[in-house]
Amino acid sequence: MAKDITLYGIPNCDTVKKARVWLDAQGIAYTFHDFKKAGLDAAQAQAWLKDVERDVLVNRKSTTWRALSDERKASITDDASAVALMVENPSVIKRPVLFDGKQYHVGFKADQYQHIFEE
Repeated sequence: MAKDITLYGIPNCDTVKKARVWLDAQGIAYTFHDFKKAGLDAAQAQAWLKDVERDVLVNRKSTTWRALSDERKASITDDASAVALMVENPSVIKRPVLFDGKQYHVGFKADQYQHIFEE
């Protein structure tokens, strides 16, 4: 198992909290990257898009998404526009984003994480 596990998110997000509790309970060491404080650059968002579809990564059910103008929402038509939005408004990202040392995963469900870390 690779040692460079990173969990991306914001600490006050309930789903991120659940993921952190699960990782801690399993004794899995990871780095937490708070993208509200530490920031998010375009290269990182593009790396996520190699493993995760933009329509999964951009949380269209979020309060942040709903607050965008209809024009701004309509402008998210490709990976480049999605990356620009995520860098500008990290709160629009579905959380957490997990890098397991090999690939990126989005969201948290205990059985999903169990499967990821069984491999």
